[in-house]
Amino acid sequence: MSAVLLRKLLTRDDSYLWPRLSLQTQSSLKSILLACLQQESVKSITKKLCDTVSELASGILPDNGWPDLLPFMFQCVTSDSVKLQESAFLIFAQLSQYIGESLVPYIKELHGVFLQSLGSSTNFDVRIAALNAVINFIQCLNNSSERDRFQDLLPSMIRTLTEALNNGNEATAQEALELLIELAGAEPRFLRRQLVDVVGSMLQIAEAESLEEGTRHLAIEFVITLAEARERAPGMMRKLPQFISRLFTILMGMLLDIEDDPAWHSAENEDEDAGETSNYSMGQECLDRLAISLGGNTIVPVASEQLPAYLAAPEWQKHHAALIALAQIAEGCSKVMLKNLEQVVTMVLNSFYDPHPLHLFVPKPFALFIGFERFVYRLRFHPFIIYSSDLMSVTTD
Repeated sequence: MSAVLLRKLLTRDDSYLWPRLSLQTQSSLKSILLACLQQESVKSITKKLCDTVSELASGILPDNGWPDLLPFMFQCVTSDSVKLQESAFLIFAQLSQYIGESLVPYIKELHGVFLQSLGSSTNFDVRIAALNAVINFIQCLNNSSERDRFQDLLPSMIRTLTEALNNGNEATAQEALELLIELAGAEPRFLRRQLVDVVGSMLQIAEAESLEEGTRHLAIEFVITLAEARERAPGMMRKLPQFISRLFTILMGMLLDIEDDPAWHSAENEDEDAGETSNYSMGQECLDRLAISLGGNTIVPVASEQLPAYLAAPEWQKHHAALIALAQIAEGCSKVMLKNLEQVVTMVLNSFYDPHPLHLFVPKPFALFIGFERFVYRLRFHPFIIYSSDLMSVTTD
Protein backbone atom coordinates (compact mmCIF):
# COMPACT_ATOMS: atom_id res chain seq x y z
CA MET A 1 0.00 0.00 0.00
CA SER A 2 2.86 2.38 0.77
CA ALA A 3 4.19 1.90 -2.77
CA VAL A 4 0.76 2.74 -4.20
CA LEU A 5 0.42 5.87 -2.04
CA LEU A 6 3.95 6.96 -2.90
CA ARG A 7 3.23 6.57 -6.60
CA LYS A 8 0.24 8.89 -6.31
CA LEU A 9 2.46 11.52 -4.69
CA LEU A 10 5.03 11.16 -7.46
CA THR A 11 2.50 11.55 -10.27
CA ARG A 12 2.81 14.84 -12.13
CA ASP A 13 -0.41 16.56 -11.09
CA ASP A 14 -1.47 19.14 -8.51
CA SER A 15 -0.17 16.98 -5.67
CA TYR A 16 3.25 16.36 -7.28
CA LEU A 17 5.59 16.17 -4.30
CA TRP A 18 9.01 15.56 -5.86
CA PRO A 19 10.17 19.18 -6.49
CA ARG A 20 9.44 20.08 -2.88
CA LEU A 21 11.77 17.42 -1.48
CA SER A 22 15.34 18.20 -0.52
CA LEU A 23 18.11 16.78 -2.70
CA GLN A 24 19.12 14.45 0.13
CA THR A 25 15.56 13.13 0.49
CA GLN A 26 15.29 12.66 -3.26
CA SER A 27 18.54 10.70 -3.34
CA SER A 28 17.50 8.55 -0.37
CA LEU A 29 14.11 7.80 -1.90
CA LYS A 30 15.65 6.68 -5.21
CA SER A 31 18.11 4.42 -3.39
CA ILE A 32 15.36 2.92 -1.21
CA LEU A 33 13.17 2.13 -4.21
CA LEU A 34 15.96 0.29 -6.02
CA ALA A 35 16.91 -1.57 -2.83
CA CYS A 36 13.31 -2.64 -2.32
CA LEU A 37 13.16 -3.98 -5.87
CA GLN A 38 16.15 -6.17 -5.13
CA GLN A 39 14.91 -7.38 -1.74
CA GLU A 40 11.15 -7.80 -2.20
CA SER A 41 10.01 -11.41 -2.63
CA VAL A 42 6.24 -10.95 -3.00
CA LYS A 43 5.43 -10.67 -6.69
CA SER A 44 2.38 -8.44 -6.36
CA ILE A 45 4.33 -5.94 -4.24
CA THR A 46 7.25 -6.06 -6.69
CA LYS A 47 4.91 -5.04 -9.51
CA LYS A 48 3.63 -2.11 -7.44
CA LEU A 49 7.22 -1.05 -6.84
CA CYS A 50 7.90 -1.24 -10.59
CA ASP A 51 4.90 1.02 -11.18
CA THR A 52 6.23 3.52 -8.64
CA VAL A 53 9.75 3.48 -10.08
CA SER A 54 8.32 3.98 -13.57
CA GLU A 55 6.14 6.88 -12.45
CA LEU A 56 9.03 8.68 -10.80
CA ALA A 57 11.46 7.94 -13.64
CA SER A 58 9.06 9.26 -16.28
CA GLY A 59 9.16 12.64 -14.58
CA ILE A 60 12.87 12.99 -13.87
CA LEU A 61 14.78 10.71 -16.27
CA PRO A 62 14.48 13.02 -19.33
CA ASP A 63 16.32 15.71 -17.33
CA ASN A 64 18.99 13.24 -16.20
CA GLY A 65 17.43 13.21 -12.74
CA TRP A 66 18.13 9.53 -12.12
CA PRO A 67 21.45 8.62 -13.76
CA ASP A 68 21.75 5.36 -11.81
CA LEU A 69 18.45 3.90 -13.02
CA LEU A 70 19.22 2.67 -16.53
CA PRO A 71 22.57 1.07 -15.57
CA PHE A 72 20.72 -0.65 -12.71
CA MET A 73 18.04 -1.96 -15.11
CA PHE A 74 20.57 -3.27 -17.63
CA GLN A 75 22.34 -4.99 -14.77
CA CYS A 76 19.05 -6.58 -13.71
CA VAL A 77 18.19 -8.00 -17.13
CA THR A 78 21.60 -9.68 -17.36
CA SER A 79 21.53 -11.02 -13.80
CA ASP A 80 20.73 -14.60 -12.79
CA SER A 81 17.61 -13.49 -10.91
CA VAL A 82 14.42 -14.02 -12.91
CA LYS A 83 12.65 -11.69 -10.49
CA LEU A 84 15.02 -8.83 -11.29
CA GLN A 85 14.89 -9.62 -15.02
CA GLU A 86 11.10 -9.42 -15.00
CA SER A 87 11.12 -6.24 -12.90
CA ALA A 88 13.50 -4.50 -15.30
CA PHE A 89 11.38 -5.39 -18.32
CA LEU A 90 8.21 -4.23 -16.57
CA ILE A 91 9.87 -0.85 -16.01
CA PHE A 92 11.24 -0.72 -19.57
CA ALA A 93 7.71 -1.38 -20.86
CA GLN A 94 6.22 1.52 -18.90
CA LEU A 95 9.06 3.92 -19.69
CA SER A 96 8.64 3.13 -23.40
CA GLN A 97 5.05 4.31 -23.09
CA TYR A 98 5.77 7.38 -21.00
CA ILE A 99 9.14 8.65 -22.22
CA GLY A 100 10.21 6.35 -25.03
CA GLU A 101 12.32 9.05 -26.65
CA SER A 102 14.64 8.95 -23.62
CA LEU A 103 15.36 5.27 -24.30
CA VAL A 104 16.10 5.62 -28.03
CA PRO A 105 19.81 6.42 -27.46
CA TYR A 106 20.07 2.94 -25.91
CA ILE A 107 18.48 1.18 -28.88
CA LYS A 108 21.49 -1.08 -29.49
CA GLU A 109 21.68 -2.19 -25.86
CA LEU A 110 17.92 -2.74 -25.67
CA HIS A 111 17.94 -4.82 -28.84
CA GLY A 112 20.57 -7.05 -27.30
CA VAL A 113 18.78 -7.67 -24.02
CA PHE A 114 15.42 -8.20 -25.75
CA LEU A 115 16.95 -10.74 -28.12
CA GLN A 116 18.71 -12.55 -25.30
CA SER A 117 15.68 -12.81 -23.03
CA LEU A 118 13.10 -13.67 -25.70
CA GLY A 119 15.39 -16.22 -27.30
CA SER A 120 16.92 -18.04 -24.37
CA SER A 121 15.00 -17.41 -21.14
CA THR A 122 13.16 -20.47 -19.85
CA ASN A 123 10.93 -18.38 -17.58
CA PHE A 124 7.67 -17.38 -19.22
CA ASP A 125 7.08 -14.45 -16.85
CA VAL A 126 10.37 -12.94 -18.01
CA ARG A 127 9.57 -13.60 -21.66
CA ILE A 128 6.11 -12.03 -21.40
CA ALA A 129 7.59 -8.99 -19.66
CA ALA A 130 10.25 -8.75 -22.37
CA LEU A 131 7.59 -9.13 -25.09
CA ASN A 132 5.58 -6.31 -23.53
CA ALA A 133 8.68 -4.12 -23.33
CA VAL A 134 9.81 -4.70 -26.92
CA ILE A 135 6.32 -4.10 -28.34
CA ASN A 136 6.00 -0.84 -26.41
CA PHE A 137 9.48 0.21 -27.48
CA ILE A 138 8.82 -0.55 -31.16
CA GLN A 139 5.72 1.66 -30.96
CA CYS A 140 7.68 4.60 -29.58
CA LEU A 141 10.15 4.55 -32.49
CA ASN A 142 9.25 7.15 -35.11
CA ASN A 143 11.76 6.00 -37.71
CA SER A 144 10.89 2.91 -39.78
CA SER A 145 14.57 2.01 -40.13
CA GLU A 146 14.86 1.94 -36.34
CA ARG A 147 11.81 -0.32 -36.07
CA ASP A 148 13.24 -2.61 -38.73
CA ARG A 149 16.29 -3.22 -36.51
CA PHE A 150 13.98 -5.32 -34.36
CA GLN A 151 12.74 -7.54 -37.21
CA ASP A 152 15.02 -10.35 -36.11
CA LEU A 153 13.18 -10.47 -32.78
CA LEU A 154 9.86 -11.41 -34.37
CA PRO A 155 10.49 -15.19 -34.59
CA SER A 156 11.37 -15.23 -30.88
CA MET A 157 8.29 -13.13 -30.10
CA ILE A 158 6.06 -15.69 -31.86
CA ARG A 159 7.91 -18.59 -30.22
CA THR A 160 7.05 -17.13 -26.82
CA LEU A 161 3.43 -17.70 -27.79
CA THR A 162 3.79 -21.13 -29.39
CA GLU A 163 6.05 -22.54 -26.68
CA ALA A 164 3.59 -21.40 -24.00
CA LEU A 165 0.86 -23.33 -25.84
CA ASN A 166 3.07 -26.38 -26.26
CA ASN A 167 3.68 -26.32 -22.50
CA GLY A 168 -0.05 -26.12 -21.80
CA ASN A 169 0.26 -22.61 -20.39
CA GLU A 170 -2.71 -20.96 -22.08
CA ALA A 171 -2.91 -18.07 -19.62
CA THR A 172 0.58 -16.98 -20.69
CA ALA A 173 -0.28 -17.61 -24.33
CA GLN A 174 -3.32 -15.36 -24.04
CA GLU A 175 -1.15 -12.60 -22.54
CA ALA A 176 1.22 -12.95 -25.49
CA LEU A 177 -1.67 -12.85 -27.96
CA GLU A 178 -3.08 -9.68 -26.42
CA LEU A 179 0.31 -7.99 -26.74
CA LEU A 180 0.73 -9.14 -30.36
CA ILE A 181 -2.76 -7.85 -31.19
CA GLU A 182 -1.66 -4.47 -29.86
CA LEU A 183 1.37 -4.60 -32.16
CA ALA A 184 -0.76 -5.65 -35.15
CA GLY A 185 -3.08 -2.69 -34.62
CA ALA A 186 -0.39 -0.08 -33.99
CA GLU A 187 2.47 -1.20 -36.28
CA PRO A 188 1.12 -3.74 -38.80
CA ARG A 189 3.92 -3.00 -41.29
CA PHE A 190 6.41 -4.34 -38.76
CA LEU A 191 4.95 -7.79 -39.50
CA ARG A 192 4.96 -7.56 -43.30
CA ARG A 193 8.29 -9.32 -43.97
CA GLN A 194 7.24 -12.39 -42.00
CA LEU A 195 3.50 -12.06 -42.56
CA VAL A 196 2.97 -15.53 -44.05
CA ASP A 197 4.60 -17.28 -41.08
CA VAL A 198 2.91 -15.08 -38.48
CA VAL A 199 -0.62 -15.34 -39.94
CA GLY A 200 -0.14 -19.05 -40.57
CA SER A 201 0.73 -19.57 -36.90
CA MET A 202 -2.33 -17.61 -35.79
CA LEU A 203 -4.69 -19.59 -38.01
CA GLN A 204 -3.17 -22.83 -36.77
CA ILE A 205 -4.04 -21.73 -33.23
CA ALA A 206 -7.54 -20.72 -34.30
CA GLU A 207 -8.08 -24.16 -35.85
CA ALA A 208 -6.93 -26.09 -32.79
CA GLU A 209 -10.15 -27.30 -31.19
CA SER A 210 -8.22 -28.64 -28.20
CA LEU A 211 -7.39 -25.09 -27.10
CA GLU A 212 -9.61 -22.86 -24.98
CA GLU A 213 -12.14 -20.69 -26.78
CA GLY A 214 -10.47 -17.57 -25.41
CA THR A 215 -7.13 -18.53 -26.94
CA ARG A 216 -8.64 -19.32 -30.34
CA HIS A 217 -10.68 -16.12 -30.32
CA LEU A 218 -7.58 -14.02 -29.62
CA ALA A 219 -5.73 -15.64 -32.53
CA ILE A 220 -8.66 -14.76 -34.81
CA GLU A 221 -8.73 -11.23 -33.40
CA PHE A 222 -5.06 -10.85 -34.36
CA VAL A 223 -5.79 -11.70 -38.01
CA ILE A 224 -8.90 -9.51 -38.12
CA THR A 225 -6.91 -6.63 -36.59
CA LEU A 226 -4.35 -6.96 -39.39
CA ALA A 227 -7.12 -6.97 -41.97
CA GLU A 228 -8.55 -3.79 -40.46
CA ALA A 229 -5.21 -1.96 -40.59
CA ARG A 230 -5.99 -0.62 -44.07
CA GLU A 231 -4.57 2.85 -43.54
CA ARG A 232 -1.29 1.77 -41.99
CA ALA A 233 -0.74 -1.25 -44.23
CA PRO A 234 -2.99 -0.99 -47.31
CA GLY A 235 -3.62 -4.23 -49.18
CA MET A 236 -1.31 -6.30 -47.00
CA MET A 237 -3.84 -9.01 -46.10
CA ARG A 238 -5.42 -9.07 -49.57
CA LYS A 239 -2.13 -10.50 -50.82
CA LEU A 240 -2.81 -13.68 -48.83
CA PRO A 241 -5.97 -15.14 -50.43
CA GLN A 242 -5.20 -18.64 -49.18
CA PHE A 243 -5.35 -17.36 -45.61
CA ILE A 244 -8.57 -15.40 -46.21
CA SER A 245 -10.27 -18.59 -47.39
CA ARG A 246 -8.89 -20.46 -44.39
CA LEU A 247 -10.11 -17.79 -41.98
CA PHE A 248 -13.55 -17.76 -43.62
CA THR A 249 -13.72 -21.54 -43.10
CA ILE A 250 -12.89 -21.10 -39.42
CA LEU A 251 -15.55 -18.44 -38.95
CA MET A 252 -18.17 -20.53 -40.75
CA GLY A 253 -17.36 -23.39 -38.42
CA MET A 254 -17.97 -21.11 -35.45
CA LEU A 255 -21.45 -20.27 -36.79
CA LEU A 256 -22.30 -23.96 -36.46
CA ASP A 257 -21.89 -23.70 -32.69
CA ILE A 258 -25.53 -22.89 -31.99
CA GLU A 259 -27.92 -24.78 -29.75
CA ASP A 260 -31.32 -26.06 -30.86
CA ASP A 261 -33.53 -24.22 -28.39
CA PRO A 262 -36.93 -25.98 -27.93
CA ALA A 263 -38.51 -22.55 -27.42
CA TRP A 264 -38.09 -21.85 -31.15
CA HIS A 265 -40.72 -24.47 -31.95
CA SER A 266 -43.45 -22.75 -29.98
CA ALA A 267 -42.23 -19.21 -29.34
CA GLU A 268 -44.55 -16.36 -30.16
CA ASN A 269 -41.76 -13.78 -30.04
CA GLU A 270 -38.75 -14.03 -32.33
CA ASP A 271 -35.68 -14.16 -30.11
CA GLU A 272 -32.86 -13.97 -32.62
CA ASP A 273 -30.22 -14.42 -29.89
CA ALA A 274 -31.63 -17.67 -28.53
CA GLY A 275 -29.17 -20.56 -28.58
CA GLU A 276 -26.17 -18.38 -29.42
CA THR A 277 -22.78 -19.32 -27.99
CA SER A 278 -19.62 -17.26 -27.63
CA ASN A 279 -18.19 -19.02 -30.69
CA TYR A 280 -21.27 -18.15 -32.71
CA SER A 281 -21.17 -14.49 -31.64
CA MET A 282 -17.46 -14.28 -32.43
CA GLY A 283 -18.03 -15.78 -35.87
CA GLN A 284 -20.79 -13.28 -36.63
CA GLU A 285 -18.80 -10.26 -35.53
CA CYS A 286 -15.62 -11.26 -37.35
CA LEU A 287 -17.36 -12.03 -40.66
CA ASP A 288 -18.83 -8.53 -40.57
CA ARG A 289 -15.48 -6.91 -39.75
CA LEU A 290 -13.61 -9.02 -42.31
CA ALA A 291 -16.00 -8.09 -45.11
CA ILE A 292 -15.89 -4.38 -44.27
CA SER A 293 -12.09 -4.47 -44.09
CA LEU A 294 -11.34 -6.41 -47.27
CA GLY A 295 -14.42 -5.67 -49.40
CA GLY A 296 -16.56 -7.68 -51.77
CA ASN A 297 -13.94 -8.36 -54.44
CA THR A 298 -11.97 -10.36 -51.87
CA ILE A 299 -14.75 -11.89 -49.77
CA VAL A 300 -17.54 -12.70 -52.26
CA PRO A 301 -15.44 -15.22 -54.27
CA VAL A 302 -14.57 -17.02 -51.04
CA ALA A 303 -18.20 -17.00 -49.89
CA SER A 304 -19.40 -18.20 -53.31
CA GLU A 305 -17.01 -21.12 -53.08
CA GLN A 306 -17.95 -22.20 -49.55
CA LEU A 307 -21.62 -21.34 -48.97
CA PRO A 308 -23.26 -23.64 -51.59
CA ALA A 309 -21.95 -26.69 -49.72
CA TYR A 310 -23.51 -25.39 -46.52
CA LEU A 311 -26.85 -24.80 -48.20
CA ALA A 312 -26.81 -28.25 -49.83
CA ALA A 313 -26.00 -30.06 -46.57
CA PRO A 314 -28.79 -31.87 -44.68
CA GLU A 315 -28.02 -30.22 -41.31
CA TRP A 316 -30.16 -27.20 -40.42
CA GLN A 317 -27.17 -25.65 -38.63
CA LYS A 318 -25.29 -25.39 -41.94
CA HIS A 319 -28.26 -23.78 -43.69
CA HIS A 320 -28.57 -21.30 -40.87
CA ALA A 321 -24.79 -20.59 -40.88
CA ALA A 322 -24.86 -19.81 -44.60
CA LEU A 323 -27.75 -17.36 -44.23
CA ILE A 324 -26.16 -15.63 -41.26
CA ALA A 325 -22.87 -15.39 -43.16
CA LEU A 326 -24.66 -13.68 -46.06
CA ALA A 327 -26.22 -11.23 -43.63
CA GLN A 328 -22.91 -10.48 -41.94
CA ILE A 329 -20.90 -9.86 -45.10
CA ALA A 330 -23.64 -7.80 -46.78
CA GLU A 331 -22.47 -4.39 -45.60
CA GLY A 332 -18.89 -4.84 -46.71
CA CYS A 333 -19.78 -6.64 -49.94
CA SER A 334 -22.92 -4.77 -51.06
CA LYS A 335 -21.61 -3.54 -54.42
CA VAL A 336 -20.41 -6.96 -55.50
CA MET A 337 -23.48 -8.72 -54.10
CA LEU A 338 -25.77 -6.42 -56.08
CA LYS A 339 -24.06 -7.57 -59.27
CA ASN A 340 -25.01 -11.15 -58.36
CA LEU A 341 -28.32 -10.35 -56.73
CA GLU A 342 -30.42 -13.10 -58.34
CA GLN A 343 -28.05 -15.80 -57.10
CA VAL A 344 -28.00 -14.31 -53.59
CA VAL A 345 -31.76 -13.87 -53.30
CA THR A 346 -32.39 -17.38 -54.61
CA MET A 347 -30.32 -18.74 -51.73
CA VAL A 348 -32.51 -16.88 -49.29
CA LEU A 349 -35.81 -17.83 -50.96
CA ASN A 350 -34.92 -21.51 -50.77
CA SER A 351 -34.55 -21.17 -46.99
CA PHE A 352 -38.23 -20.19 -46.66
CA TYR A 353 -39.15 -23.82 -47.17
CA ASP A 354 -36.78 -25.20 -44.53
CA PRO A 355 -38.88 -26.85 -41.78
CA HIS A 356 -36.65 -25.71 -38.90
CA PRO A 357 -38.27 -22.73 -37.11
CA LEU A 358 -35.01 -20.84 -36.66
CA HIS A 359 -34.83 -20.21 -40.40
CA LEU A 360 -37.99 -18.16 -40.22
CA PHE A 361 -36.11 -15.74 -37.99
CA VAL A 362 -33.27 -15.29 -40.48
CA PRO A 363 -34.87 -14.25 -43.79
CA LYS A 364 -38.07 -12.59 -42.48
CA PRO A 365 -38.10 -9.68 -42.67
CA PHE A 366 -35.70 -9.42 -45.58
CA ALA A 367 -33.91 -6.52 -43.88
CA LEU A 368 -32.51 -9.00 -41.35
CA PHE A 369 -30.92 -10.97 -44.17
CA ILE A 370 -29.49 -7.89 -45.81
CA GLY A 371 -28.04 -6.69 -42.55
CA PHE A 372 -28.08 -2.96 -43.04
CA GLU A 373 -30.45 -0.24 -44.18
CA ARG A 374 -28.54 1.31 -47.07
CA PHE A 375 -28.38 -1.97 -48.95
CA VAL A 376 -32.10 -2.53 -48.40
CA TYR A 377 -32.89 0.92 -49.80
CA ARG A 378 -30.95 0.17 -52.97
CA LEU A 379 -32.64 -3.22 -53.33
CA ARG A 380 -36.16 -1.75 -53.26
CA PHE A 381 -35.90 -0.61 -56.87
CA HIS A 382 -34.05 -3.60 -58.28
CA PRO A 383 -36.15 -5.35 -60.97
CA PHE A 384 -35.48 -8.78 -59.53
CA ILE A 385 -36.81 -7.69 -56.13
CA ILE A 386 -39.89 -6.01 -57.59
CA TYR A 387 -40.94 -9.09 -59.56
CA SER A 388 -40.08 -11.70 -56.91
CA SER A 389 -43.52 -12.39 -55.44
CA ASP A 390 -42.17 -14.82 -52.84
CA LEU A 391 -39.74 -12.25 -51.55
CA MET A 392 -42.22 -9.40 -51.53
CA SER A 393 -44.79 -11.47 -49.65
CA VAL A 394 -42.22 -12.22 -46.95
CA THR A 395 -40.87 -8.69 -46.61
CA THR A 396 -44.40 -7.30 -46.21
CA ASP A 397 -45.57 -10.01 -43.79
